[in-house]
Formats: sequence, C-alpha cells, structure tokens
Amino acid sequence: MNSPNPKPVVPQPLQAGKANANANPDHPQGSDLTTSQGAPLRDTDHSLKAGPRGPILLQDHHLREKITHFDHERIPERVVHARGAGAHGVFTSYGTGSRICSADFLAEGATTPVFVRFSTVAGSRGSADTVRDTRGFATKFYTDQGVFDLVGNNIPVFFIQDGIKFPDVVHAVKPHPDLEIPQAQSAHDTFWDFVSLHTQAQAHTMWNMSDRGIPRSFRMMEGFGVHTFRMSGPDGSTSLVKFHWKPRLGVHSLVWEEAMLANGADPDFHRRDLAEAIKAGAFPEWELGVQVFEDNEEQMFHGIDLLDPTKFVPEELAPVMTVGKMVLDRNPSNYFAETEQVAFHPGHLVPGIDVTNDPLLQVRLFSYIDTQLTRLGGPNFSQLPINLPHAPVNDMLRDGMHQRYIHEGIAPYHPNSLDGGCPFMAGEGSNTALPFIDVPERVAESVKERANPVSFDDHFSQPRMFYRSLSTVEQLHVQQAYAFELGKCASEAVRTRQLQALANIDAQLCAAVARELGLPAPEADTEVQDAELCPSVSQIGKNWPVDGRVVGIVVGHATEAAVVERLVAETNLAGMTPLLVAPIGGALADGSPVDRTLLTARSIEFDALVVAEALAPAPGARVDRDTKAGAVVPPEADGVDPRLVLLLQEAYRQSKAIVAVGQGAEVLERSGLPASDFGVATAAVEEAIAGVAALLAAHRAWARFDTSTS
Repeated sequence: MNSPNPKPVVPQPLQAGKANANANPDHPQGSDLTTSQGAPLRDTDHSLKAGPRGPILLQDHHLREKITHFDHERIPERVVHARGAGAHGVFTSYGTGSRICSADFLAEGATTPVFVRFSTVAGSRGSADTVRDTRGFATKFYTDQGVFDLVGNNIPVFFIQDGIKFPDVVHAVKPHPDLEIPQAQSAHDTFWDFVSLHTQAQAHTMWNMSDRGIPRSFRMMEGFGVHTFRMSGPDGSTSLVKFHWKPRLGVHSLVWEEAMLANGADPDFHRRDLAEAIKAGAFPEWELGVQVFEDNEEQMFHGIDLLDPTKFVPEELAPVMTVGKMVLDRNPSNYFAETEQVAFHPGHLVPGIDVTNDPLLQVRLFSYIDTQLTRLGGPNFSQLPINLPHAPVNDMLRDGMHQRYIHEGIAPYHPNSLDGGCPFMAGEGSNTALPFIDVPERVAESVKERANPVSFDDHFSQPRMFYRSLSTVEQLHVQQAYAFELGKCASEAVRTRQLQALANIDAQLCAAVARELGLPAPEADTEVQDAELCPSVSQIGKNWPVDGRVVGIVVGHATEAAVVERLVAETNLAGMTPLLVAPIGGALADGSPVDRTLLTARSIEFDALVVAEALAPAPGARVDRDTKAGAVVPPEADGVDPRLVLLLQEAYRQSKAIVAVGQGAEVLERSGLPASDFGVATAAVEEAIAGVAALLAAHRAWARFDTSTS
C-alpha cells in the first residue's frame, strides 16, 4: 500500500562503472574528474600559483579550460548577473584620495561621467528582482586616462577564495539541470550541498541569509569592491585598499513577505524603483570610500588576510575614508544598447590603481574579457557606444568582427619608423601622459603548486562575528531564512551537514534552525576563534534621509479637496513621493488623478500609508471579481472595503508606518490594528506627513517586530 506522504527521493550519483544511458556510447562518462581531453585531475580547488600567496600562472591549462568553457556556456545572456538595471551619472571627487592615488579622477573637484549596472546573480533575464540573492554593483568610470571599472557586489565577501571554483559555485546555485528549476533561488539541494561541503562559502552565505539578501531598492544598497586593490600615490608610495559605496539613503531591506509579494505582483520592483526615482528627480547618491592598509609583505591586517576574498575588514578596525560622491541622474534611453551591452572588466584600470594577488581577482582578470568575446560577438566590444572610452584611443589592435574604426597608417606595430614612430609610449615624443604602472611587487621564492596559504583555512570566525553583530530582529530573520532555504532541500544529509556548519558558527542559530527542520542540533566540531563584534553591519539604529520614499495616501472620491491637496503638497515638500489610493480609478473631486486603486495596490508599493478616509466596500469588492476582497477581516470591519483592510494588515505585519487622519482614524481600530502600537498613529492633517517622515527615517517601526524566541 502506498504511503500518503512518501519520502522524497533524492537522486543518487552515477556509480563507478555504471553506464549512463544518456551519454554518448563512444565516450562513456567515467567516475574520475578529467580535463575535456580525458586527462585525470587531482585538484580542481586551487589555481596554479607561484607559491601559496603568489600570483596565478598563465600556464594553468586546467584553470583556463574550466573558466573558458564556463564563460561560454550560454549565448547571448550573461551566465551570471543576467538580470540588470542601469543608469548614467556623475562622480565628483573630494580630493581626499589624491594623496594615496595618482588617478586623475580622484583629484579635488574632478568630475567623471559614470554608468552603473545593478543586477541579481543567479537568475535569468526573465527572473524577478526581489529574490534572495547577491546583487552586482558595477560602475564604469569614463575618466580622462581611460576606463576604470569598479566591479563589485552588495556583499563584501564572496563564496570562494580561488576563481577556479567559480564554475562550481554557479553550477550549484543555478537551477537543477534536469528540469531547469528552481529559477533564481538558492533554496535547493545542489546549492546547499556545495556550500555545506565547501565551507569557505559560509561567510558569504551568512550575509545572504541576512536582510542584505533582499535589498529594499538599489538606491538603498551598499556596494563593495570585495577584493583588495593597490593604489600608487604621486610620490610613488603604495597602499592596499578596499572600495566601499555608501548610499546616502542608508542601507535598507525588504522583509520576507514583501519580497514574496513583489515577486508575484511586480517582478520589476527594483528596476522600476530606480527608474522612477531618477525620473522624479530623487537622484540616487552614494559616497565612494576606501579602507586603507599598509602595503606590507604579509598583506595582513589585525589577523585578517587581505588577499582572502571570503574575509572583510570591520569598519571598527579600519574606518572608511570617503573620496567622492556619485549621483545617478539619467535613465538609459535604450535598455539593450546600454544596460545589456555594457561590458565590465576588473582589469580595466587607470594609472594609480593596480590589482593584488587575490586568487579570485586574478582569475576574474582572465574570465571577464573572455566572456565578452562570446556575449558581444568579438574583440571590438569596447567600440560599442556604452563601452567607448572618453579618452583618446590608439591601441594598434586591428580588424575582427564589428570593427567600426577606419584605421590610418600602415604600421600597426611597435617600434616602427614608417608611421613616424607613432603611437608613442608614455614619455616618448610629445606624449607626457602618466603611464599605467604594474607595481614591481616582489614575488617570494617558492615552488609552483596548487595550494592556499594557511590563513585561508578559517571559514567560521567571520560569519560568527557577522551574525552576533546583528540586532535581535535581524538575527531572527537570519534564522528564518536558513530554515526556509534548508526546508526546501530534499536531502536530509545536506540539511544535517549545513546544520553542522551552523553549529560551528553559533549554537543558538543552529538550534533555532534545527528546531524548524525537526532535526537534532549538533555540537560544534571545530574550534573557532571569537572576534570583536562590528555593529556597523547592522541596518538598525540610525536615521536616514527620506528622499524618494513612497507614501500611499488612501482617499475616497468625496474626500475634501483641501485635505488631499495638503497631504500631497507636504509629502512632495518633504522629498517623498505621494501616490493617491482610491476604491476606483479616475479623478477625485478636486481633479487629482488616482494613482492606484484598491484592486491594483499592494503594500510593497508603499513605504508608509496615510489613511484619510474610512472606505465602504466599492462595487468591485467582490470575491468573484477581485480575490483580495476575500481577505479574512475582523467582524468589526464589516462595512469597510476588505481590500483596504488587507492593505493595512500587510503594512502592519511589515512594520511600516501607518498614520490616520480625520475619518480614517476609525478604520485602524476596525481593521484590527492596535492604535497605540509603535508606528501606528492618528494625527491632525497638518501633522500627518511630519509624523510619517519621522518614522520613515528609521526605515521601519522596528519595535513592532516580535523578538521572542518561543
């Protein structure tokens, strides 16, 4: 007899010697890992380097084959970061970075055009914006010395330490290859199988399971260069630096319910928010900053290996020095020509900025340009308008697909005499341009090997530090995220193995997740060094500007014109965006157009609600016409449009500011909202918007969240 709840069947790997019915019979799939030519491999976790800390060697044929094949897996969509949104802007330098960096764009008062592309990582171009995922934050600076690409993420650490593992982590997080599901999610077996085995991924995973994994908007998202770079000053001195983008509006996130609603109701939530903010004149702003470290031989700082991309340096140990401000003020005019065709590369550098031997960065220097050859059809992608440098170009590169230049001269080689020796090297002839200098870093005497330095072996202390630095509310969100993701895994072995990793990070976290999964919480099996906490990673406890925040103003078609006009005017005056929400569309009594109806509106569209009317059910508030009308409402809400009750209850659960004025006050109590709860208030019309702005400065009414652990 069949069980009513059969246990999920976990696919088993092919056993050695067992034939794969789907394989080419002339080329059977063996049990050992090999190159594409059948040569057996003993290591696919480490690139070939000049010593454990040395640069990666070009002769690493396995690395090049693995990365090259990965870069060309999909045509023409990006393999990762496929879903993106872009904007143009301007970067203005404060001059504070000119002491440590000779790059012209960091000179005091220098202005540089930029193009920024924000993106998710795992999903395809057709996926939703608000999935739990890392976000790309890539900036192209069109400087007078050439293009500088700062290609980073919204999380300062990465899943892997060596770029040779990049195909592995992406294959793991992508949809399962048999059915191509789930899309744009990490809540499945292959991802957690990989990260629970490859424990260096635990640090990034912890950040991703926090609220950072579901940003409120691109405008409220921090950016990080991830790697350590080297800067050269005008006097020839060098420093090691890490790049940071600090949003003027602060770092804010969605809660899980908001993300789920947005994925269904508005999959373009983030790209729409960015475009509409720019269109409305609420231009997003970030300050660019650097953490500066001594360029010593060890390349360590307070015990943190600066070449390990799975580690970050807390701002409490190394404050961020701001060097300039970026303002995004223009939307693309054509998505494909600009946002889709823009080509970034961490090797696009300018004089004064150089790379380090970070083994992930070293592989990216090869991978990015290789990817463009397939995506953009050849080697001349730099001639596309969005990629075209704003500095003069004379590169002696010729021909190839999509060549747009009509080159002159007959000697595209150096040295030459037939073209008068042109182009000249920096310092030759009349060319006095500052050259790009590969800093002559000493390479220690070593042997060629596939290995990591011992300092890369600590995989748990930083995720522990991050988790314990969060507020109680944020820690609860992390627990819920792990429980949800692991609860989606069919393999109990995968869930158990990840619980072991969590036990090594924090016993309380492990116990909470294990309880939700119905599994025993294991004891730690690795000794982990405690580190000083870094409160700067928490998003709670500060006040921020409210520019561009969206306020839903609930009104009826008979609401007094003076009330509507005052609420709209004061919202605009505060720098926020008012949206009028009414039972049906059309215009109000004063002629103001309705922006949203109760049929179309959901809580995700608004940062706060102002209720100016107790709305009776509209004719369309019927379950057979709008399923939202079937929302469960308290008996005392009889006579109130159930879609308004649903909107208020959603906003309440999401700890958003809710202020009622005039006749709107009665609807709060009738909808089951405690009138005295934090962030729920009644106010006079003339005080309502000031109250909303005060609450929104903290992003949410955080005190409303239940922080009990029972």
